[in-house]
Amino acid sequence: MNAARILLLPGWQNSGPDHWQSRWERLHGDERVEQHDWDWPKRGDWMARLDEVLLQDDAPALLVAHSLGCQLVAAWAEHSQHVGRVKGALLVAPPDTERADMPPQLHNWRPIRRPRLPFPSITVISSDDPFGAAERSTQMASDWGSSVVIAGPRGHLNAESGLGDWPEGRELLEGLRQR
Repeated sequence: MNAARILLLPGWQNSGPDHWQSRWERLHGDERVEQHDWDWPKRGDWMARLDEVLLQDDAPALLVAHSLGCQLVAAWAEHSQHVGRVKGALLVAPPDTERADMPPQLHNWRPIRRPRLPFPSITVISSDDPFGAAERSTQMASDWGSSVVIAGPRGHLNAESGLGDWPEGRELLEGLRQR
């Protein structure tokens, strides 16, 4: 996948060392987009940081988002002048930030941005994600114009889901790269 940069977009509180994103960073040399504040994420700040990272290199990028990173991609794509630098996006476990039980740190991620993405995307959804009902996540993916893959009952598709290096996810990313 050397034709495109792989940019990892973790969610709220970042991805820990056993998370598949961290494993991909170590195994494949993918680049994590570091945010200035992982605990009180501000949508506008995260969007500006993604633009900043994309502008550091002329190579096209593939975005690999987990959880709140999916909401970042949708909001960023609606406003950025640099969407042409993105070749595709793998969106994993998008949370429903409009739920009443969302922590106050995530309230500024309301409303959920639902533009049709201007690049190919695949959204991977767990049937028992505690942060977003499968029906709501499927509707978000549909609004984004994203293909949907149901991963079955795998929780939040994170380290606790037992995905390890998650080769199935890497295959989905390879499919995006080849489009």
